[in-house]
Amino acid sequence: MNIDESIINGYQQSHDPSPVKRDNPSLTKYNTAVASGEYQQDRQYIALVDVNAMYVSCERVFDPSLHNRPAVVLSNNDGCVVARSAEAKALGIPMGYPWFKLEATAKQHNLVAKSSNYELYGDLSSRVMGILARFSAWIEVYSIDEAFLGLRGTLDELHAVGQQIKAEVLKLTGLPVCVGIAKTKTLAKISNEAAKKVNELGGVCVWDRVPESTRDHVLRRLPVIEVWGIGPRVTRRLNAMGIFTVADFRDTDPVLIREKFSIVQMRTLLELRGTPCIPLEEAREIKDQLIYSRSFAERVTTREDMEQVLSIYAQMASTRLHRHDREAKVLTAWAMTSYFNEDQSHHPAVTVALPGYSADPVVLTKAAKSLLSKIRPGTRYALISTRPLRRGR
Repeated sequence: MNIDESIINGYQQSHDPSPVKRDNPSLTKYNTAVASGEYQQDRQYIALVDVNAMYVSCERVFDPSLHNRPAVVLSNNDGCVVARSAEAKALGIPMGYPWFKLEATAKQHNLVAKSSNYELYGDLSSRVMGILARFSAWIEVYSIDEAFLGLRGTLDELHAVGQQIKAEVLKLTGLPVCVGIAKTKTLAKISNEAAKKVNELGGVCVWDRVPESTRDHVLRRLPVIEVWGIGPRVTRRLNAMGIFTVADFRDTDPVLIREKFSIVQMRTLLELRGTPCIPLEEAREIKDQLIYSRSFAERVTTREDMEQVLSIYAQMASTRLHRHDREAKVLTAWAMTSYFNEDQSHHPAVTVALPGYSADPVVLTKAAKSLLSKIRPGTRYALISTRPLRRGR
């Protein structure tokens, strides 16, 4: 039995397959009670909502002919691949691959390439985040295509809300999303991946709704490198300690992990046990990218201030890349106005292919500053982010 079958069978054995009614009055009740403390602590959960293949999905909204065929989105000047549809991934096309090497065989594989349109992606992202804000009083924008939400309720209520989120975003924007719900961010990431890969889940996975035996089986089958924030170098060190799976890592003494690695890895371990440890405003790392993102109470309104923020973020990204023995090939930078600032709505973004794999702060800073030409002076930007796509050395 594979991992997908384990999750499917666990759901079928423990839950009535009939859908939860969406007109359940308790949905509105608990969504408005996030900050009130009305529900017990053990009913507090985190949802990760992720737009599937964001850039490609945005292109598909306005070009239906792209559905069900390999499609990629290219960086500025159509240099390299910065986004891939599931069909393109199945062809083995890697992120950052030069388009000129694919162009000759594109027709053979029915592959289509689209020039990037970051104004479009930023606008649709803003709409998605605005929709998500209706479901929770607590929302953390993780990146242009992902956000964490705070939710409370029973497992069936959570599952119903996840379905409602998915349906609302698709109806109002045309974008497909998957929803993973768990007690910690790390488990929410794993739940979201399950929602993407297991068709029978319908794009929504509530981790605690899966039987404990099934969850344990899944974690014993997943390699430890699949954990959010565990990269190749840390994986090699863990393997040398006899830790090969997510379950192995979860069951290790957290004090030992802190001594051998750092407090960061210990917190990740505790998150896998269901203990929330990762604060909101932290540099976020996932398997192939590093994100620095922050919302500002005092809005950034000038080019000079924006340049300073981008420089700081690029240097922080460089430090983290060096620390984890990584290099980046592509860097994306974007800014957003508040979702409630309708008069100045603006979401500039830029993706830059670096001259080579690099963690050099000068190179990353120069790339991040490419965003400055898209900034509108006087506009009150509330969120600024940088994201280098990375690889191990």
